Amino acid sequence: MGQRFVFSFPALFLFAMSAAGADWPGWRGPHGDGRSDEAGIPVKWSKTENIAWKVPIPGTGHSSPVIWGDQVFVTSCIEEEQKRMLYCFDRKTGEKKWEKVVLKAKLENKHKLNSFASSTPATDGKQIWVSFLDVDKALLVCYDFDGKEVWRKEPGKFESKHGFCSPPILYKDLVILNGDHDGDGYLVALDKATGEEKWRAERPNKTRSYCPPLLIEAAGRKQLVFSGSKCVAGYNPDTGEQIWIVDGPTEQFVASLVFTKDVIFLTYGFPKLGVMGIKPDGKGNVTDTHVLYNIENGGGYVPSPIAQGDYCFVVRDEGVAACYEAKSGERQWNQRLGKHHSASPVSAEGRLYFIDDDGRTWVVKATDKFEVLARNDLGEECYASPAISHGQLFIRGLHSMYCIGKQEAKRDAKP
Repeated sequence: MGQRFVFSFPALFLFAMSAAGADWPGWRGPHGDGRSDEAGIPVKWSKTENIAWKVPIPGTGHSSPVIWGDQVFVTSCIEEEQKRMLYCFDRKTGEKKWEKVVLKAKLENKHKLNSFASSTPATDGKQIWVSFLDVDKALLVCYDFDGKEVWRKEPGKFESKHGFCSPPILYKDLVILNGDHDGDGYLVALDKATGEEKWRAERPNKTRSYCPPLLIEAAGRKQLVFSGSKCVAGYNPDTGEQIWIVDGPTEQFVASLVFTKDVIFLTYGFPKLGVMGIKPDGKGNVTDTHVLYNIENGGGYVPSPIAQGDYCFVVRDEGVAACYEAKSGERQWNQRLGKHHSASPVSAEGRLYFIDDDGRTWVVKATDKFEVLARNDLGEECYASPAISHGQLFIRGLHSMYCIGKQEAKRDAKP
């Protein structure tokens, strides 16, 4: 959602709770913002060093892998057969356990930087939900961990000349999907077990976006916040009722937002480009009262930001990374990394992991002083955001998936 044009969530927040400190259950992990709570994550690797396993991924896609226990799930598209796929691999060995054809349908129009499998799945450890575009309708399908289909629903029309990327997120007994598109947009919640619609919120402005919502707790209430369709807004995740809205600051959004120090921090997109900080304690239209700062040309379009304590970090598409103080928006540093970045960064143990399109990962200290700890090269293009689980780093390259770190089994992985 690095989604490359990706276009690559306490007790009440089931999505966050489900991680149990070791799993990576959906887009941007257990907190929905790229942060891992684990220790012992690898810092250095190469094409041949510190690689537990490497397996081919048939087809193409920019979605991230998700991990629960000993199972790794990833989606892909076999373009020549028009098949959208869900694969399940063994986390310890990389062996393929099963595969499912989720959808066979005409390939949609898309932006050249998008893919036909850009939406990252979501899982609660019992079932897994995947989303694709079925010609002109959003498709959401639920499977169990053995690959048996439980239900499939098409919650609404979806029209976008740049394609589809709407990762599902989980909250309590709901699976929630962003339906912003070039028509009557919607935010919809379905029952996890049955696919029955529980609530639907109309979205303004009839403009496509590619960002899943983020679940936060702010101002004494649970909120579902996200940017898209010419606005940034907060909703009640139990009912879909809109709590507040900020107009603009641009037309389209690709990157997911983050939340730290009681500030929603986001980057935007097209045609304007920049970063913004918002206080999420208002009601109604708070455009003139709750925007802390709006800095044009400060952020990237595709890669999502990441937060660590007092600071928020971004990498622009053209490869320049920066650190901002969350409350003030004051920039702390601004440094060149790779030539071009699509993947969204992840963090662990006070370190940031930035992957460029050429498959190089910069490991940087998550502080207000710029310091590179390592630069690692896999030698394979990468447009998907990585995942962290069980002390390992999972990177989906253009053709392969890598498990980086300790090797838990001796037997050879199978394709």
